[in-house]
Amino acid sequence: MADENQNHDEPIIRDKRRIDPETGQVRKPDADAGAEGAGEQPAPEAGSTDAAGTAEGAAPDVSDVLDEEALTVDDILNAAQAEVDDPSAEHLADLKRVTAEYANYRKRTEANREVERERAIGAAVAVLLPVLDDLDRAEKHGDLEGDTPFATIAAKLRASVEKLGLTPFGEVGEAFDPQRHEAIFQQHSDEVEVDTVADVVETGYLLGSTLLRAAKVVVKTPA
Repeated sequence: MADENQNHDEPIIRDKRRIDPETGQVRKPDADAGAEGAGEQPAPEAGSTDAAGTAEGAAPDVSDVLDEEALTVDDILNAAQAEVDDPSAEHLADLKRVTAEYANYRKRTEANREVERERAIGAAVAVLLPVLDDLDRAEKHGDLEGDTPFATIAAKLRASVEKLGLTPFGEVGEAFDPQRHEAIFQQHSDEVEVDTVADVVETGYLLGSTLLRAAKVVVKTPA
């Protein structure tokens, strides 16, 4: 019984890999090996390779795979460059939209910055308005005549606030404007045909295009 067990045929292992694991080269079909096992080879299973390596699901050549990948990358780069050189209508519309939005954003930012600037200057100048009113009263009483130190200081202060954009308004004889003038007294007169400023009690001021304070005036109205 021991002899019969020892005489069993040992399994035969054939290396059918197409790429030699030691050299990395593609193996050529061996005619002798093919002839020797022609009658013993079972039918090829799905996904396996035959002697010529052309069965369905055969492993592709490494060089072929690299060539295909290289062509794919080149196609992508060429398509991207073509899109940059000649953008599609959709991308061109997106670019125009973004450009318009950025331009509007800049306009809004500049407008808001100017408003904040005028507001800050207005808050600072508003503190000086009572001083300017005192200078106007002193001028009416003749205290700013000549080259007195008081007159010089008054001139410098008025020039400084004008550089900040402060503009006085309110003159005798100009038409009454309810948006710019505040009437504290009215007189009927045959000398005027429309409401007219007869006297300025308190000067009005504009800061740029913003009304900082209305002028307090006496108004003559048609009789």
